[in-house]
Amino acid sequence: MKTTKYVRYFAAGKTSYGILEGDLIRELHGDIFAGAEPAGKTLTVRDAALLAPCEPKNVAAVGRNYRSHIADRNIQPASFPGLFWKPSASIIGTEENILLPEGAENVHYEAEMVVVIGKKTRNVAPADASKHIFGITAGNDVSERDWQKNDLQWFRAKGCDTFGVLGPSIVTGLDYNNLSVESRVNGEIRQSGRTSELIFPVDTIISYISQFVTLMPGDVIYTGTPGTTKPMHPGEVIEIEVEGVGVLRNPVAYSVPLRTNVDSTEPSPRSASAIARSLKVEST
Repeated sequence: MKTTKYVRYFAAGKTSYGILEGDLIRELHGDIFAGAEPAGKTLTVRDAALLAPCEPKNVAAVGRNYRSHIADRNIQPASFPGLFWKPSASIIGTEENILLPEGAENVHYEAEMVVVIGKKTRNVAPADASKHIFGITAGNDVSERDWQKNDLQWFRAKGCDTFGVLGPSIVTGLDYNNLSVESRVNGEIRQSGRTSELIFPVDTIISYISQFVTLMPGDVIYTGTPGTTKPMHPGEVIEIEVEGVGVLRNPVAYSVPLRTNVDSTEPSPRSASAIARSLKVEST
């Protein structure tokens, strides 16, 4: 099946969607979830600041959805998807800093395939769920384990600013039921799994959520993380790669303002080489 890579980016003073072809972005006019059309303009990824590839209002996530993630804790698989919500304010894109807030001492990365919803989704049967998927992206469900264990809800543990990492692209036409998912810390592989190992597959997850919450175009679902995670520390670089999507790459830092001396509507600058790494484009 043909795949298409969509990116959302900032260039020439405005935010746009585009189709990525190699190191070239073909600008689109309008919203990709509402029939965007080619604008007739192109630019290279080196001339753009990549943003989170969509702006979800609802950020759903499934916990404990790989046996490899719960095996060492003697947790039995649940009978239905274990859901939680992340605030939309937590969303950041590739190359932006993951910020560790004050008091967070046990913050882990979580490599995940993320589903992007393409149309209004309510009371959908599993057999029809695929019709409601726009595409797939990569995610890092950043999690503070001590807060996750001790707080009444996972508001702090999963929902802090910068704890919802997405990108670098949304890809259509992928077999979301069998993709590799991997995390790397400073280049060292830490997690590796396949979406075929999900306890609750994507179609089941979408159907289940839609019985209770209406999902809208651009909303996203983090589908779970494989294997074992460990704490991450300032100065480290976390890479999440989902097969066919690209590399989601984020430095880790202590909590400081993401953008300084820059207009609030303009993303923080990122180097051409950093953007190229995220998209696996060779920088010149």
